This record gives sequence, C-alpha cells and structure tokens, in this order.
Amino acid sequence: MRKLISFLLVTLFATIIVAQNNESTVLLTIDDKPITQSEFERIYSKNNQEPSFDKASIDEYMNLFVNFKLKVIEAEALGLDTLKSFKTELKGYKQQLEKPYLSDPSADGLLMQEAYDRMKWNVRASHILIRCADNALPADTLKAYNKIKTIRSKAIQKNANFNALAKENSEDPSAAQNGGDLGYFTAFSMVYEFETAAYTTEVGKISDIIRTKFGYHILKVVDKKEDAGQVKVAHLMRATPKESSKEKILEEKTKIFQIYDSIIAGENFVKMVAKYSDDRGTSTKGGELPYFGTGRMIPEFEKAAFAIEGIGGLSKPIQTSYGWHIIKLMDRKPLGSFEELESTLKSKVSKDIRAQKGRKMLLARLKKEYDFTENKKAFEPFYTLIDSTIYDGGWCGKEAKGLNDVLFTLSDTVKYTQKDFTDYISNDGLRRVNDPIVVVVNKEYDRYVEKMIISYEQSRLEEKYPEFKHLLKEYHDGILLFNLSDEMVWSKAVKDTVGLEAFHKQKKDKYMWGDRVEATIYTLNNVEHAGSVSKLATKVGNKNTDYVAVAAKFETKIVSKDTMFQMSVVKQKFSKGDNEIIDSLGWETGIKAQVVKENEVFIVYVNGQINPEPKLLNEARGLITADYQTYLEEVWIIELKEKYKVHINKEVFNKMIK
Repeated sequence: MRKLISFLLVTLFATIIVAQNNESTVLLTIDDKPITQSEFERIYSKNNQEPSFDKASIDEYMNLFVNFKLKVIEAEALGLDTLKSFKTELKGYKQQLEKPYLSDPSADGLLMQEAYDRMKWNVRASHILIRCADNALPADTLKAYNKIKTIRSKAIQKNANFNALAKENSEDPSAAQNGGDLGYFTAFSMVYEFETAAYTTEVGKISDIIRTKFGYHILKVVDKKEDAGQVKVAHLMRATPKESSKEKILEEKTKIFQIYDSIIAGENFVKMVAKYSDDRGTSTKGGELPYFGTGRMIPEFEKAAFAIEGIGGLSKPIQTSYGWHIIKLMDRKPLGSFEELESTLKSKVSKDIRAQKGRKMLLARLKKEYDFTENKKAFEPFYTLIDSTIYDGGWCGKEAKGLNDVLFTLSDTVKYTQKDFTDYISNDGLRRVNDPIVVVVNKEYDRYVEKMIISYEQSRLEEKYPEFKHLLKEYHDGILLFNLSDEMVWSKAVKDTVGLEAFHKQKKDKYMWGDRVEATIYTLNNVEHAGSVSKLATKVGNKNTDYVAVAAKFETKIVSKDTMFQMSVVKQKFSKGDNEIIDSLGWETGIKAQVVKENEVFIVYVNGQINPEPKLLNEARGLITADYQTYLEEVWIIELKEKYKVHINKEVFNKMIK
C-alpha cells in the first residue's frame, strides 16, 4: 500500500510539473514572439474530439495553427485591437464569460434544493403584521419593531389567542375577517423571509420576529402536510358579484343545484358549461382551468378540488367570493422530481428575492478572501455633507472637498477613500427615490462597496482562473481573425469584381457545363388541348420565332372556346437532374410525348443538345467566389510568411507526438 501511495504521489507530482512546464515551454516563435506548447495543445485538443497526438495529425494542425497565429499577429500589427468596435465587441463577450465567476454556484444549487424540499410540504400559518417601509427612518423602524415585540410577548403566553391578537393588532387589512389566517401555501407563494420562517417554525409555535419589505411580522404555524401535487379541473360557475342581493345569491344557489342534479342524472358536463357558466374565459373550453397546486386558488375552491377522489368526479356546488361552482376533476399529478423541475426552479430562484442571498453569499466570501476592512467613522460625515440635491443626481461633491480618509481596504493594499466615494456619487448623475437622506446614503455606500468588490474580483479573474484567461484570449484572437479575414478575403472576394473576373478567366476550364439540352416546356391544365399544343410546339420548333408571343396568341384563341384553359411556356437549358420530366425523355430534337402529372399536362419540345462549354461568371458565381477566396487566402499566407519569421522548436514539437 505504501508503495502504491508513493507511486501515485510521484505520478501526480510529475503530472503537475509537466503541466507547469508546458505553460512556459516555448513551442514556436513568430518574429521573436513566443507561443507556448500549452496553448497549442489546448487548442488542438479543443478542436479534435478524440485527439490522437500522432505525427500526421500534429503536422497538419501545426500548419493551421501557424497560419492562425500569423493572421492574429498581423491584425495586432495593423492596430485592429485598438479600434473602438473591437473593444466594444470583446467587452460584451467578456461580460458573458464573467457571469459564472461572479455568482456563487453553490448558493444557487442550495437555494434550488431548499425550494424543492419546501415544495414537498404545504404550510398553514396565521400572521400579524406591523407595517414599516424599507426606507423608514431609524426612529420609525424602532417604533414598529418595539410594537411587534410587545405583541409577540403576548402571543407566546400560555392560552394566548393568536387569531384574536391578529384581529386586534395586525395591520394586514384581511386580518379583521380571517384573524390573520393565510391558509395553506408552499414555496414561492410568500416573500422569501416569511416563507423561511414558516418552514423553520414548529407546528403550534410562534416564530421569531420577521422583517420583510412590508414591515415586521410574527407568525404561528397551524399545520404542515405533504404536498398533494397538482390538479387539473373544469368548473361551471354562476356568478354572484359582491354587490349581489340576498335574493340573487339564493336564486343562483337554487340554479346551481338544479344544474348539478341534471349533470348527476346524465346531462353532458361540457354542454352544461357552455350553456350556463358565467366564466366566459373557460365556458367555450368545457370549463377547463390550467393545472394548479396549493396556494394558487382561493381556499374554498382549492379545498373542494383536491377533495374530489376519482378522475371525472364532481364536487357538490360550493360557494366562493366569486359565486357558486361545480368542479370536475380532469387529472391529478404528483410533484415532479428535482430533475424534472430543475429549469423551473432555476428560473424562479433567479427572479425571486432569494437570488439576492446568492449575491450576498458571494460578497461575504469575497470580503473574507480579500480581508475586507472598513472605517465606519470615515463614512459618518456623509450623513450631513449629502443634501437633497442627490435625489435628482445633482449632488456635485463640493461639500466633501478635501476629505480623503480611507473608507475600506481590500487585500491590505487596495484602498478606497472618501474622495473615491464622493466621485462615485457625484459622477453617476442618477435620480434617486425620495427616501430620507440617511437611508439614501446607506444604500449608496452599500452599493459602492459591492460594486468595488465585484470590480476588484473582475480585475483578478484572469489571474485566479486560468480557464477564464484562456477562453478570453480565444475570443480576443477569434474576433481579430474574423475581422481581418473578412477584410482580406471574404468581403474582398465579393467586392473585387475585376479580380474575380480575372480569376474566372484564368480558371474558366475548371467551371464547365456537362452535356445539356435546350428544351421548351408547355404546361397546360386540360389534356383535351394537348394535340393542338403539340402542333404549336412543332410549328414553332427551332425557328427564331418569338415563341412566347405565339403561345400567348394561341392561348387567347383557345380561351374564347374554353374559358378555364391556362398555359405557360418555359424555354431553357437543362443538365441531367435539373428536371425529372426532361430526364425521362430522350434528347433528340423534336416533339416529345406528353406527360400528365397532378392534373397538369407537360408537352416538351427538344430544341437541341448542347455540348460542354465553360460556365459564365454569373452561372457559377457562388462556386467561383468561394475558390477566389481560397486563392486570396493562400496568397495572403505566403505574404505573411515572407513578412514574419516563423521558428518551430523541433525538440518540443517531437516530444508532443505519441
């Protein structure tokens, strides 16, 4: 065992040494610019699904690699990498590449798993809310907190009536009627902080105080039960709006029970929905609603829907705030697996406030990694220096002139000062919400800290993550290669009409027609006139007659007798495979047998066979242009190899060959 461990350690150490050596080992130079073995091997492996590293493969790819590098070096020599358009394009790609490195993948995964685990359960809870805006002043925040704290003290006492406390104290308008009862809900139904408290508090217990964007809450968990999945139902509704009289409600109740009795007796549910349902959004679709789970419908409707046992079963008429309903169960399905719901979970997490938790976890990790330290005292002057001009982006920072103490530090050496923060606010020109000054200043400082930490991390991505550095280099070189190749080869071949014509003239024997036939095809819609058309075709034949005009005159004559008659005439040159009718006939001059196909009659007159001849430029422009591009690139590579000195280290090259 010790020998095995020693062998593995030696092998691992050797592998690391080889990888490190490859990073610095020079494989070739172009005008003394070194290019490493590791870069070649990385690109070679990426562009070969099963890299063999045999001599033939390495030789072939080395030629392509050298040509690629020559073009990139030429682009840099021409200053294409200094152009604004290039920098803008590369910046866009870089921002896309940075995204995975500027998020916490472990946090995203944990949040998705947490949400899925919660979706397996439904929680029923009651709550008490004391409102407190996000931008409330500290004094108002403290007042709201103390109030909810007092209420909680009463709620946790023995025999305390939570619902009564909710009716008496809660600032949620619905509490007066429901005693704070929220019914059953699941993940994503409530704001994240509230959801977390509901799922982490035991049944029958009172939660700690919760802060959300609405204010301060406490909640009591009434029940927890396994999720029942989702149901698909159809319903028939008789509407009773809020202003409905007692007589109207009683009338609709009588009507819905009569309809229910008729359906039970055998009347078709869909037809009854179409005839009697007041839900115009579903009455034309048999009353069908989309799948829904816990917390998606009003409690009475949801309870009745989930209580139906068998597919096709009906609920007895139930009353909701919308009216009276008969519900039919169409389908039931359990909660899907994590894998089935993964994309949905990812989307919901990214749009939910919980996504900020992932960002906070990333910032916390970076603060620790870069030894973030701050001087809060240096920040305090801004509470008085910043005034109301900040609301419309007009604060210019003159009040803070001369302040240059350090606010916070990263990695012991990178310092951010009062002046930096002043410049940040005074230069952005952003309009801000009319929050109290102290709230605005705190938010701007937090935003500034986050931005600077993220910016610092961005500046170190290439140093921290070699794969990021290599990929960004590939984008850099790829953009340069594309732009210069377009200028020197692709667009040039299209725009250089003189050069293209000269190339075609020089290579015209390469672009030859094979044996062809010139033929005239008459297409008509009535076989009764085929004989007359055949005579017309023979009459016109190979004569230098305007056959189209003759055919039009002939058609006009026939139409006077047969108003439905139509005919078209096409005369052109055909190669084998161009036209299946021509292919099926002989190429001897003269009239050919008529062909009937899909209610049309085709009569062919062969004008004559054409011997092989060169194609005109317009007859093969695409192929000729492509060959001209290849020619331009070959000439360009020769010029580049004459301009730049290429040296391949044969010793390093040979060591790569397996």
